[in-house]
Amino acid sequence: MSGRQGGKMKPLKAPKKEKKEDDEDDAAFKAKQKADQEALKKAQDRGKLLVPKQGGPMGGAGIKKSGKK
Repeated sequence: MSGRQGGKMKPLKAPKKEKKEDDEDDAAFKAKQKADQEALKKAQDRGKLLVPKQGGPMGGAGIKKSGKK
């Protein structure tokens, strides 16, 4: 019996992935996605500025209790 029997075994190392080169289509797609994401973020920020701050559906007062039981 070897001394390595008990305990948790270490996982095997995964082989390194080869770095593939991007062609023009991939580069254009990534640029388009980045531009779309930036436009969406700007639109969301603009929407936050236009909408006034509102309280919740309760108006911020909460549930009033009458005190009677």
